[in-house]
Amino acid sequence: MSAGLVVLIALAVVVFIILARSIRIVPQARAGIVERLGRYQRTLNPGLALLVPFVDRLRPLIDLREQVVSFPPQPVITEDNLVLGIDTVVYFQVNDPKAASYEIANYIQAIEQLVVTTLRNVIGGMTLEDTLTSRDKINAELRTVPDEATGKWGIRVNRVEIKSVDPPGSIQEAMEKQMRAERDKRAAILQAEGYKQSQILTAEGEKQSSILRAEGQRESQRLYAEGQAKAIETVFQAIHDGDADPKLLAYQYLQMLPQIAQGESNKVWIIPSEFTQALGQLSSAISSGGDGGAEQGRRATPPPAQ
Repeated sequence: MSAGLVVLIALAVVVFIILARSIRIVPQARAGIVERLGRYQRTLNPGLALLVPFVDRLRPLIDLREQVVSFPPQPVITEDNLVLGIDTVVYFQVNDPKAASYEIANYIQAIEQLVVTTLRNVIGGMTLEDTLTSRDKINAELRTVPDEATGKWGIRVNRVEIKSVDPPGSIQEAMEKQMRAERDKRAAILQAEGYKQSQILTAEGEKQSSILRAEGQRESQRLYAEGQAKAIETVFQAIHDGDADPKLLAYQYLQMLPQIAQGESNKVWIIPSEFTQALGQLSSAISSGGDGGAEQGRRATPPPAQ
């Protein structure tokens, strides 16, 4: 291999290294800090950037998206001297890469310590019951105080949430007993209310049923009475149109007589006066009819031979 070829290869390698150190690509939602000879020079935005080789240095890229950090449980003492284990979740975002790089050494650790200190100050002035029932108030105070302190670091704390609150074991047992008693009480109340409502609905149903039954009976009796009246009217009209004589009425009385005597309890019954009069008329009619027949017989029989 000739010396000229070696030189060309060496120059190519040097040019490649220079280009590699000169060209930088910054992804979206990232930011880069460029230092020239150890001093801050500029902030790189997403896209293609050119650096001066061996003079400019690009620090590790900073994520500009909202980040979520969960901190381990921290012991906190309440106003009534109870030790609680509270773990929190912090949502923050870097909005000034330069300040986040030069104003604080480790902003995640600084946020953690700031949140823990604020949490102890807030919980220290509250009782256990207030701590368990006032999470929104605690979250609001935990967000406001760290956000004021982290502003100069180029970091915005969007919100701080309490993930869990762990009271001591004895307190948890007492709370479980209280909750069990409250549930039993509510169950008894609901059962009594259900039984009461059931009785009310049953009474209402029976009332409506009785009303409907009475209305049905009243309607049935009314229709039956109307039917009887119509039948009597029809019979009366038929008798009136037929101009029935006393003999026919007496005959009808005789037909109804067996029906009057029906039934085991009909031991004593009363014969109407009209029936007696009709029976007399019928008897007279029969007698007159018999006499007429005998007279006709005598007329038809010839006298004996002399």
